Amino acid sequence: MTTSAALIEQIRGRLIVSCQAPPLSPMHDPYVIARLALTAERCGAAGVRIDTPMHIDAARALCRVPIIGLHKQAHPGSAVYITPTASAATGVIGAGAAIVAVDATARLRPNGERLEDLVALIHAHGRLVMADVATDVEGLAAAALGADLIATTLSGYTGATARQLGPDFALIEQLVSATGVPVVCEGRVRTPSDVRQAFIAGAHAVVVGAALTAVDQLVRQFAAATPAGPAAVDDA
Repeated sequence: MTTSAALIEQIRGRLIVSCQAPPLSPMHDPYVIARLALTAERCGAAGVRIDTPMHIDAARALCRVPIIGLHKQAHPGSAVYITPTASAATGVIGAGAAIVAVDATARLRPNGERLEDLVALIHAHGRLVMADVATDVEGLAAAALGADLIATTLSGYTGATARQLGPDFALIEQLVSATGVPVVCEGRVRTPSDVRQAFIAGAHAVVVGAALTAVDQLVRQFAAATPAGPAAVDDA
């Protein structure tokens, strides 16, 4: 069995590809997502990041690299949506993710649940915790709770960080210096140059998502650049 230390070492200095698609996209299908993940693995990715237990399970059947699993869920009264509850984490664990990504911001969690309880639950099942944060304060708090990895995923997606338009290299440097926990760069990584800069800043690994796998978004951008614009499509 792969130890926690070995798993963390396996992704050191490597690329992780986020293989996800919007819920209404034709690509939001376990067969498609699993093959995106397999393609990423065969092309050099050391891990994949996948949403929903169903997609995680499908990817696990094909891929040998570690799966970072999450389950995006919307709950009334809470802005937390990345594996927000114990129930969501249990589903991700059951699907076979080696690492469970959770929103570790300071925002109110659904049903009054607590981040420390979620971390304890994930560890009790022998899985690692990737804490998705937006600020250095949140990263420090996650480290104190025992998070195994800290990711900059939510920098730029909370009220306090909305002005962050590119990868948060400064946050990587702050977290590396202050926490002693491996820091993963994630969020708006668009070019190979961004990847190199993230490692210069001290990142343990780098996650790239939309730049590689957001086919819906990419096609719309290119179609919008044509003289005639996007074609009208009958969904029936």
